[in-house]
Amino acid sequence: MSEDPRYPTPLRTISADLAAERSSTPFTPLHITHFLDGSPTATSQRRRLESWIIRDPTGIFSNENNAYMHRTERHTRALAKFVRLIELCRSAGIGSKQTTSDGQSSIQHLEGEIVSSPEFYTLVSSLADDPLPPSLHWVMFVPNILTLCDAEQQAEWLPLCRDWKMIGCYAQTELGHGSNIRALETTATFLKESEGAKKGGEWMINSPTLTSWKFWPGTLGKTANHAMVIARLIDGSGVDRGIHNFLVPLRSVEDHSLLPGVETGDIGPKIGYNNMDNGYAKFEGVRIPRRNMAMRFATVNEEGVYEKVAGGADEAASKVAYITMMQVRAYIIHSSSEALAMACTIAIRYSAVRRQGYNADSPDKSEFQVLDYRQQQYRLLPLLAASYAIFFTGKHVLARLKHIENQLVSGASTITKVVVADIHATTSALKSYATTLTADGIEDCRKACGGHGFLVCSGLVELSNTYLQSCTVEGDNQMLPQQVINVLLKLVEKVQSGDDDALKDYEQTDMEYLIEPLIKLVENAADNGTPTKSLFCFSSPGQFADTSMLLQAFQYRTACLLLDVAMQLQNSMETCTPQQAWNDCLLAMSRAARAHACFLLLRDFANGLKDEQQKGSASCLGKEETAVLSQCLCLLALYWLDQHLSDFLQIQCLSATLIPHMRSALLEAMTSLRPSAVGLCDARDFSDFRLKSALGRYDGDVYPAIIKAAKNDPLNQQSSNGGVGLGYDESLKNLIAGGVGEYKGVSGTMSRL
Repeated sequence: MSEDPRYPTPLRTISADLAAERSSTPFTPLHITHFLDGSPTATSQRRRLESWIIRDPTGIFSNENNAYMHRTERHTRALAKFVRLIELCRSAGIGSKQTTSDGQSSIQHLEGEIVSSPEFYTLVSSLADDPLPPSLHWVMFVPNILTLCDAEQQAEWLPLCRDWKMIGCYAQTELGHGSNIRALETTATFLKESEGAKKGGEWMINSPTLTSWKFWPGTLGKTANHAMVIARLIDGSGVDRGIHNFLVPLRSVEDHSLLPGVETGDIGPKIGYNNMDNGYAKFEGVRIPRRNMAMRFATVNEEGVYEKVAGGADEAASKVAYITMMQVRAYIIHSSSEALAMACTIAIRYSAVRRQGYNADSPDKSEFQVLDYRQQQYRLLPLLAASYAIFFTGKHVLARLKHIENQLVSGASTITKVVVADIHATTSALKSYATTLTADGIEDCRKACGGHGFLVCSGLVELSNTYLQSCTVEGDNQMLPQQVINVLLKLVEKVQSGDDDALKDYEQTDMEYLIEPLIKLVENAADNGTPTKSLFCFSSPGQFADTSMLLQAFQYRTACLLLDVAMQLQNSMETCTPQQAWNDCLLAMSRAARAHACFLLLRDFANGLKDEQQKGSASCLGKEETAVLSQCLCLLALYWLDQHLSDFLQIQCLSATLIPHMRSALLEAMTSLRPSAVGLCDARDFSDFRLKSALGRYDGDVYPAIIKAAKNDPLNQQSSNGGVGLGYDESLKNLIAGGVGEYKGVSGTMSRL
């Protein structure tokens, strides 16, 4: 193998097992790599940028000793990594111009704004998923300024962000409230000049209660010197105008000291993500200029009079305040694909190398590859398929959300309330399901690696601990289904009312697929007076190999479970309050929201493959690559059918007599995909530097890597006196040689207990 900048060791010997897996791969992994990146040129560009990080002469980007560092040291080192990253970007001119996917310079200049350049995000991803403390600056702070601030405010603040004089965070969550922003307690009270304010008026930011302290925002603890604070606007007449955004200085830009009235700090160690200084903040009489309120859609004049900006009163346009949250959710969905794929790569490569259990059928009685065991395939192959499904959906959602954002900001009338609500429901459903699937999947991959998966050097422990925050951040996964169903139930109401004109508003949305089955189900229930049941049912074993039939089953499953929620709510409200009825339906809502997410993932996977097939030779994917990804789609659908079997039985979409045939089809799907497993992992093109795994190495040289990691432990490095070990002289010596543990016969010492 020729030297690859992603793999610093030249001409490595590949383990025989991995070499055999790769030689029998029925497709070209690099073609899928090019598709994932966007083009062959984009792959080359990404690898080149990754090599900057891997080969940086300062050595600052090394992760070799991460497991042995205290979080304070890791946070400090992460800051040093970020500063070096910016230095590299500036020296390379990143952010000075926009580059297209084919590497050609466009005429659109970025004026030095690094975080607007795709190269910057490639470099950040190359840092082996080592969280950077300032990350909320470009993830949420700058997008908030771009979305919610007017042109004059942007002209003042964006150059400061560009030059890293202003480093910001997004301070929404409070100690007592998170996703329920209507309940936030932080206040921004307007003060007129006549009330002692400076010229033009000021805002006084206060944390009136302990539960109103900002708590959890990333970058807030020690790194940010500004925050986009979400607070209740109290206008000059004392009227509470609800939640608005305010840019609040936290620290001096000269020496980083806290400003008067501001108290911030780190919230302490977490399960993972400990490079990041998630913080708390208390505001006590902090005064900021009137123009520090984000004023694109609403303004307050010098007399404290609140007014909506022209167009801002429209309900759809006002939803732009939620765009940042939805953007972050979309990025979380997209990044879930990568995190799950990394875990699968480690576990599948290790399962190909690890051998266990003698094969009585082989001439030399050799051991089985663990990956050949059916239970290992059932644990890992559907997760690998799901990582690709999430990629297709994440790509689709990001593109759609960008289009909606552009239309909203431009004031386009084509973006209706239904469209905005639809993308909100889509991102909520997918964020909840994809992150739960990924977090659980990473843990399943760790368990699939047996005892060695318990080692930090497996790479799976830190990957899991770092990723876990995604299940809670930007909406708790157990609460988001309510938001999903709240939107979908409006569609049910329109169907039940028979308002065909109203249903036209749902065309070209992610809810459109529900209209036809809901109409049929409502008509069927009205005619028969029976509980809802699917109008689709598997009738023959061969249908389980038909992707279109599988998609139809998942479509009707969602419609049935959604209508069940609506009927349960209607029936419950006859005997109890609406609030109690809603509470009683939460479990049914969760099932329906999960079904909605499953269908969207499968649909986007199928549509994405169809789009590539229609491109013909213009696609990076050839027939072999499309075929193997289609196998992934079929396997994933059958696996979810098996996992959620009770749903399909409940709606009579599947009879008990066909379950053995469905499971036989699932077994066949695993058999078909097994030869492609390692190739599908290789196609993700993760370097050893990024994986940080002794088990998932590209060359499969697992066991020397484990021993090397063990010997690097400071507990071994710092031992002295002939290797007796730390703690011997202080403690263990007294037990072994000092007589502390010596039995001296029966005594009356028990009376001391």
